[in-house]
Amino acid sequence: MSLEKEINRRRTFAIISHPDAGKTTLTEKLLLYGGAINLAGSVKGKATARHAVSDWMEIEKERGISVTSSVLQFEYDGFCINILDTPGHQDFSEDTYRTLMAADSAVMVIDASKGVEAQTRKLFKVCGMRGIPIFTFINKMDRDANETLDLLDEIEKELGIETCPMNWPIGSGKNFKGVFDRREKKIVTYSDTQKGTKEGETHIIDYSDEAAVIDCIGTDAKDKLDEDMELYDIAGAEFDLDRVRDGKLTPVFFGSALTNFGVEIFLQNFLQMTTTPLARHSDQGLIDPVEKPFSAFVFKIQANMNKAHRDRIAFMRICSGHFDASEEVKHVQGNKNMRLLQPQQLMASERKILEEAYAGDIIGVFDPGIFSIGDTICNTKENIKYDGIPTFAPEHFARVRQIDTMKRKQFVKGISQIAQEGAIQIFQEISSGMEEIIVGVVGVLQFEVLKYRLENEYNVEIRMEPLPYEHIRWIVNHESVDVSKLSGTSDMKKIQDLKGNPLLLFVNAWSVGMTLDRNPGLELSEFGNAM
Repeated sequence: MSLEKEINRRRTFAIISHPDAGKTTLTEKLLLYGGAINLAGSVKGKATARHAVSDWMEIEKERGISVTSSVLQFEYDGFCINILDTPGHQDFSEDTYRTLMAADSAVMVIDASKGVEAQTRKLFKVCGMRGIPIFTFINKMDRDANETLDLLDEIEKELGIETCPMNWPIGSGKNFKGVFDRREKKIVTYSDTQKGTKEGETHIIDYSDEAAVIDCIGTDAKDKLDEDMELYDIAGAEFDLDRVRDGKLTPVFFGSALTNFGVEIFLQNFLQMTTTPLARHSDQGLIDPVEKPFSAFVFKIQANMNKAHRDRIAFMRICSGHFDASEEVKHVQGNKNMRLLQPQQLMASERKILEEAYAGDIIGVFDPGIFSIGDTICNTKENIKYDGIPTFAPEHFARVRQIDTMKRKQFVKGISQIAQEGAIQIFQEISSGMEEIIVGVVGVLQFEVLKYRLENEYNVEIRMEPLPYEHIRWIVNHESVDVSKLSGTSDMKKIQDLKGNPLLLFVNAWSVGMTLDRNPGLELSEFGNAM
């Protein structure tokens, strides 16, 4: 197969949602249809349940939540699919933000009974910033749901994107009959599928056969469907693929991931509508995925995916060309030619060594500690650098100490490696070295994950002392400012990051403005430099 055909059959997308909307269950069912797994898992925190493939960390299995992004690759109907399954919990949103940088489109999962929720709004904004296509799967139609027109109206008002339902649900909860395919003018009904299997009979009825339709769904359901369709056809948006790919219109599908209602219909339509791998911005402009030689960037680093080997994996999104494991590549930030060690195709924590990959693919490589999030790897003759990934300001802080002073080395190694993954940010008191470590996180649950991982992966117990600071500012012009002489407020604390860059912590938001007033010429930023 030619390079262009191999690249064009790739589809790389992220799945996003508010917690408990059914994102991980939908991911499992997509894997099931692709033949990547034989039995879909449970995401409930029960000892007897199968765990979802994408939830591979021990804490995920115990708590029944996703706390880190997973990468899953499988084949379906001639397509090579790369799914980026993201944490739904807001405390892990920074991992989701970085993962979205590696996706060409996003699937937004919405609970039919709850509609647009807080975390959905946040994640949608990030997708909007990237301008990537967004596809919507309204899930849990097997439970009592909000009115379909109300759900569509809420998406448009809350998220500012037009909707175009590709199918329409017939009833909900116990009365959920199936969906009406608006383009084909057919009703699709399903038999219930049990125990995570995909087997089950699908019945398709032409909507022009009124007697068969009434026999299948009943007169009341048909009258309601006719009324809804008449209302939507007057006021609703028409399908326009160009507007979908510009991120201005979201195709909407309805179903139930738990019972498989509508999942394969969604998958088949999505693969036809979503884009082939997109061109990426770099310091040399847009990089075409087919015309340019191999290039990739690191969007995630994960330590101890294999606890037995204490390894560290760098996740790379291939942006252009063909990757050959036998050839040397250039690590741009390190200015060094190298071979990527143990390149792997990923299925959550399971791996398969690969010899080649193409633009659109996500690969994992062994990282001896040289890669950072945002680094570019490319053909040795090239010297491009992809746009960096911004760091987000932590909102919660704690002073962290190891309980056993004899385990100082393990503590520093563990907390440094976890920080390099981007899950936490670590700071020091100025001039204290690593003696005083302050940890900053976007969400407080990250503290629990940090404690759990240090104990289970590095055999280090820690004590955390919460700090009152809520606002952090990077000093933009620190090279021209004498930080030691800054005149601040009583609630201000001076710290530095691991690169020695000075930062300021504040308890109160008004202290930021007062500090700027007291120090003419001082420039502060809410965001760190791109990674």
